[in-house]
Amino acid sequence: MKGKNIIITGANRGIGKVLVEMFAKAGTNIWACMRKESESFIMWKTELERVHNVWIKLVYFDMTDDESLNIGIKKIFDENLKIDILINNAGISTVRLLSQTKIEDVKVLFDTNYFSMLNIIQKISKKMVRQKSGVIINMGSIAGIEPQPGKIAYGSSKAAVLFMTQCLAKELGPLGIRVNAIAPGPIETEMIQQYNTEQLKQLSVESSLRRLGKTEEIAQVALFLASERASYINGAIIKVDGGR
Repeated sequence: MKGKNIIITGANRGIGKVLVEMFAKAGTNIWACMRKESESFIMWKTELERVHNVWIKLVYFDMTDDESLNIGIKKIFDENLKIDILINNAGISTVRLLSQTKIEDVKVLFDTNYFSMLNIIQKISKKMVRQKSGVIINMGSIAGIEPQPGKIAYGSSKAAVLFMTQCLAKELGPLGIRVNAIAPGPIETEMIQQYNTEQLKQLSVESSLRRLGKTEEIAQVALFLASERASYINGAIIKVDGGR
């Protein structure tokens, strides 16, 4: 992975932040995309750059604002560097029954989790096609595979991501670009804070390993999929859920 260049969205927290750390340790240069500036993140990434001798460039844009997103991607393109890997990690979650859900909120969720991802892939894949190489990894969710009460909005958006992944794998595979998805189960991130203690206990019981997943366990899978060790894996949806 040393010397390769990667774009990571949602890079400032949760799985995204661990992805930045893990790929930096692997010697990868990173465009870390996020919505707003954070002084603590800037200090953290500067230390990563020093320790691992890589560059980590911060790119700020709002996933739901097309103009903002386009400006952010243009900033990356203007550097005229090869883009080897794209990890679409940014996303939002909600747990709410349909009777308690505003359709406007569902639209915002789809804009963030699906349409913005599609927009980014469309732009980046064109460059990868010209390069005749590239790896795209989309962050799905087990919610896009397992229907559950309260997950109609979030699960539907992630199901769309998983289907998109497999379609794009067939479209882009012949052009030298691999497209795969990771479908995490419940992971110890900020998103999990929407559950109460009893619900968290139930989520742990549903896993064969009787625990929640860790962000590092998702990032390790992404690192494998991005590497040449996964050179014949395309169109895969890899569940990382502890065996639910």
